[in-house]
Amino acid sequence: MGKVNIAIFVSGSGSNCENLIRYFEGSERIVTKLVVSNKPDAYALVRAEKLGVPSVVVPKPELNNPDVMLPILQKNDINFIVLAGFLPLIPTFLIDAYPRRIINLHPALLPKYGGKGMWGHHVHEAVKAAGETETGMTVHYVTPVCDSGEIIAQYKCAISPDDSVDDIAAKEHELEMEYFPKVVEEVCLK
Repeated sequence: MGKVNIAIFVSGSGSNCENLIRYFEGSERIVTKLVVSNKPDAYALVRAEKLGVPSVVVPKPELNNPDVMLPILQKNDINFIVLAGFLPLIPTFLIDAYPRRIINLHPALLPKYGGKGMWGHHVHEAVKAAGETETGMTVHYVTPVCDSGEIIAQYKCAISPDDSVDDIAAKEHELEMEYFPKVVEEVCLK
């Protein structure tokens, strides 16, 4: 198998994006070729620039336009897409163009706390409100239905009733930092 060129799709601060870029620096097999954001003010774009990875801003109407999106990915020779805090739904034409080559990180143990509106702090608030004793992260394949694709990997951590929403978020984020790059690597090299 040749090199795998990944595009990381982001909407926010980009801590996972930066973690992935750093993890694959110097890799012979996996190259972070592009960072794609739907928001021009996403801090992930600053992180990408500092680390020398090209980026492009694709507002939602352009994201949903195959005549815009496919040429961007083809021009960069992208053959794998990683969603790391990317909020818009991925259009079906992209899923069709990259079958089982688009994965997403979700900050909960799916199928719990997934679906529309379940992102970022909203997820951790729901976990806290439900009185859960554990939380975690899920990496899954992307399908046209939000957060419903086949689960690739899950990692858990214990939480206590004394944990604030921020505590829960911090514990879950530690799992992301440790495990997400390894899961991406494993799936890319399958």
